[in-house]
Amino acid sequence: MHASAFTKEENNMQEAELNTIQKNMEENRNVLFEKTLSFRWTDLDPNFHLRHSVYYDFGTQQRIEILEQLGLTLKLMQEQNFGPVIFREECVFKREIRFADTIRIRAKITKMKPDASRWTFQHEFLNADNKICAILTLEGAWFDTKLRKIAVPTPSIAVDILKHFPKSDDFSPF
Repeated sequence: MHASAFTKEENNMQEAELNTIQKNMEENRNVLFEKTLSFRWTDLDPNFHLRHSVYYDFGTQQRIEILEQLGLTLKLMQEQNFGPVIFREECVFKREIRFADTIRIRAKITKMKPDASRWTFQHEFLNADNKICAILTLEGAWFDTKLRKIAVPTPSIAVDILKHFPKSDDFSPF
């Protein structure tokens, strides 16, 4: 739909939404996206440490929270008919995590095409001694939910948001 097809009220709403997104990106420009995790009994496996699939769930939750914080909400993605799609996801387990452990998860981008059409996210799970317990890595792109294929071109809001997302020290373009 072209901008001219929107009503004045819809244009004003879109402009206000874009202003909010820009404000959120400015406020979070240099923020390190990290949070302390809280575990449930059901997150454990029979060996009394964190179940393997829970790492993936925490990574997904953190990515969505960060995108929301930066202004790329689920509602906006639904309205604009796009969302993230994952091609590969892998977790390397380095240290055991137990129920009472204090664990932080930190997110960053390690690779990205200049147009933000494809990217690699990395989540580090760190213990109280700042040692890495696990590294979750995933590769993905933006998916057009109407056409059911990779979004071309990349939605501009997604490009803007990912440009402000923290990058790893060894960041490289695809």
